[in-house]
Amino acid sequence: MIKKYYDADCNLGMLDNKTIAIIGYGSQGHAHAQNLKESGCNVIVGLRPGSASCAKAEAAGLKVMDVADAAAAADIVMMLVPDELAADIYNSKIAPNMKEGDVLMFAHGFNIHFQCIQPAKNLDVIMVAPKGPGHTVRSQYVEGKGVPSLIAVYQDYSGKAKDYALAYASGIGAGRAGILETTFREETETDLFGEQCVLCGGVTALMKTGFETLVEAGYAPEMAYFECIHEMKLIVDLINSGGFSFMRYSISNTAEYGDYRCGKRLITEETRKEMKKILSEIQDGTFASEFMQEFSAGRKVKFLASRRMEAEHLLESTGKELREMMSWLKK
Repeated sequence: MIKKYYDADCNLGMLDNKTIAIIGYGSQGHAHAQNLKESGCNVIVGLRPGSASCAKAEAAGLKVMDVADAAAAADIVMMLVPDELAADIYNSKIAPNMKEGDVLMFAHGFNIHFQCIQPAKNLDVIMVAPKGPGHTVRSQYVEGKGVPSLIAVYQDYSGKAKDYALAYASGIGAGRAGILETTFREETETDLFGEQCVLCGGVTALMKTGFETLVEAGYAPEMAYFECIHEMKLIVDLINSGGFSFMRYSISNTAEYGDYRCGKRLITEETRKEMKKILSEIQDGTFASEFMQEFSAGRKVKFLASRRMEAEHLLESTGKELREMMSWLKK
């Protein structure tokens, strides 16, 4: 059973007299920095000179420094930059400036688990990974609530690494909702699998295939878009609110019967085999190696070409036209 912690289990005082450097000020970076600052922590933001985020961070009352200077000034360094950039930034700007006993943190285990980053042995290395986008981490904190978060310890040099992870998680508001203890390996591999087989790869492929099936059968693209794409949010929101049972309680009997009748015909034994193969490619590092090679090549082999092809699909132009009719989306 996974361990859970709340604010009562955390000692925010662990962060007293510590300087926390948030490296990056994107979706997660802005939320972590602002939440920690309002929790009474001494926070600085590390950005490259000329970054468009400098003005945003300064407007929030945060001190902005060059990445290397921020790492040198900090006791705790949280890496909140894209996975494909993290190793270069760490090796060139951060590693030379970290001191014995400092804490190196991540919000995703990718670079540590796949050894793209190999930290010095005299550091604590931990993870605090909110299970929600940065804007939600921020908005929930402002409302006096929080977003559940994962914590993990990779390297415990000080003997206090887990305490630092709990304190930081509490500082960004996670202790209000629940903090769950995992490992770098488990977080990384389940995260990648979920993205590839279900949340992004699986769901979008299912929606697109449904759209194409209806259009190829002669139905209007607008009707196909409504039924296979637009209404997905309705179903996901119901599941998010109360699980599969609440979704099935909320839909029509016709839809529920169709659910039981057809779902297992789509997820066949071949689908399950392919999911297991994808998981294996994640576990053995095949995906990580391919991903890093793609980005070291300037994203020109598969990534940008795939993005362009998907953007040109009929469902995109159909959806754009239909969304113009939906005033509630324009906000």
